[in-house]
Amino acid sequence: MNLYLLLKTLHIVSSVVLVGTGFGSAFYLFMTNRSGSVAAQAVVSRLVVKADWWMTTPAVIVQPLSGIALAHLAGWPLTTPWIALALGMYVLAGLCWLPVVALQLRMARIADTAARRGQTLLPAAYWRMARWWEGLGYPAFAAMVVVFWLMVFKPPLWG
Repeated sequence: MNLYLLLKTLHIVSSVVLVGTGFGSAFYLFMTNRSGSVAAQAVVSRLVVKADWWMTTPAVIVQPLSGIALAHLAGWPLTTPWIALALGMYVLAGLCWLPVVALQLRMARIADTAARRGQTLLPAAYWRMARWWEGLGYPAFAAMVVVFWLMVFKPPLWG
């Protein structure tokens, strides 16, 4: 069995899990936040947190490990421009994602408490966090799109 192709498959599948789960979770929480249903927000925000722990987090770990291994096996130094930029974009996405995880945890607790109390509206604190959550999601997703582009095209860029 070819180690490079095995790692490449793992890298591609984990990238799909990472971006797909992130985008899917974001879509459902974004839409649920506009539904006006506190009960739905409690359920969806709790499931988004689970998706991040069960799927996104392992993929976040696998991506750089498999990517660095692939670069090594292919003989590309990590200073190769498209690899260096991809790593930078990955770090940018991660710097956005880490606070998003914290926000999701707090939002889920707030929504759960409100749902258990039978409240029909969420407090202003939830909506402040939701705005930050959404605002951080856009650059994280854009950074990952750039990473995909770099991985596919491997442009010379500089140097």
